[in-house]
Amino acid sequence: MKTRCAWCSDDPLYQAYHDHEWGVPVHDDRHLFEMLSLEGAQAGLSWITILKKRESYREAFANFTIPLVADFDEADIEHLMLNPGIVRNRLKITSVIKNARAAQLVQAEFGSLDAYLWRFVNDKPLQNAWATLSEVPAQTPESQAMSRDLKKRGFNFVGPTICYAFMQAVGMVNDHTLDCFRYAEANH
Repeated sequence: MKTRCAWCSDDPLYQAYHDHEWGVPVHDDRHLFEMLSLEGAQAGLSWITILKKRESYREAFANFTIPLVADFDEADIEHLMLNPGIVRNRLKITSVIKNARAAQLVQAEFGSLDAYLWRFVNDKPLQNAWATLSEVPAQTPESQAMSRDLKKRGFNFVGPTICYAFMQAVGMVNDHTLDCFRYAEANH
């Protein structure tokens, strides 16, 4: 039996996410935008709730294709508010659209969302060595800096804790605990 990070339950969907995605460096703008959107949607909820709704989110938000989501209008918002497959919170729904528009400005300035976001870790994953889940911080100076800059650029639902969870998810930091079978694989 594999030893996983303590936060990972025995849910097969959660385990697959932990084993194959969480902590793997992502450099694709669409995927980065998806994860930033999903982490924002998760605020106040459990990650497994969002993970179970992920396919519905992809369908609802044009597979997180930034220019398509940026073009969503009030009619799209009203339609999304009726979608039981996503979290029907108007602020969270409108933030995805607002963030897509802000992401387009970032892409224009930096060439890609990837280039902009990864500069907060100097373009290289930070390697941590936590023995237990209780040692893992909720936020770091890097996630605080990312949050401040994203907010300044018009992004919503990007507080420092959400930014740190995003950084963990997209492999900007390796927060697999030392006893986790994925720690060594993610430590590059």
